[in-house]
Amino acid sequence: MTTYLVTGANRGIGLAYCRQLQARGDAVIAVCRTVSPELESLGVRIEAGIELSEESSIAELVRRLAGCPLDGVILNAGILHSMGLDDLDPEAIRRQFEVNALAPLLLARALVPQMPRGSKLVLMTSRMGSIDDNTSGGSYGYRMSKVALNIAGKSLAIDLRPRGIAVAILHPGLVRTGMIRFNPNGIDPADAVQGLLARIEALKLETSGGFWHANGQVLPW
Repeated sequence: MTTYLVTGANRGIGLAYCRQLQARGDAVIAVCRTVSPELESLGVRIEAGIELSEESSIAELVRRLAGCPLDGVILNAGILHSMGLDDLDPEAIRRQFEVNALAPLLLARALVPQMPRGSKLVLMTSRMGSIDDNTSGGSYGYRMSKVALNIAGKSLAIDLRPRGIAVAILHPGLVRTGMIRFNPNGIDPADAVQGLLARIEALKLETSGGFWHANGQVLPW
């Protein structure tokens, strides 16, 4: 049985990942700070109380996993604080860097020893982290943190290639979740995850380090 670890698993895209992975027969380890009733109802393994921006909490998660082999790691947890030039919040920008960029990198480093050759590492990013695609400005902290995550993902792809671990940097599209206040123009998380899982299934070492939309479009850096 293939085992996937998913962070930010209690709602939105993370919850949809857990639901669809379980439905297809994979073992799921759902990581979150706080459990939701929806996640509990799935009956998957839940590791709650994990604050991924704290190294001690990452160490606790690794201790709980006790060397369990991970065929897939989906680093989905993230935060969004909207701000423009006139209302910059330096502390909120720092927090987005910690949660959206540094935490996934530190967790990836911690979990690599448990990822066998042929496993896959997935970083959930946003096309808002594309410099070429930025035509609307603003969203300083979020954009900056996702650019940082993207370059971390590219370096991870290079560094993990000798271990046989492939890396995908994925944008889910505009998804109707709490992060964007359930924007009615967004698609359902279940629909987004269908596309994301297709990208993960297609991932191989030869394509490791690519930046893709859930629909398969290659995104500009």
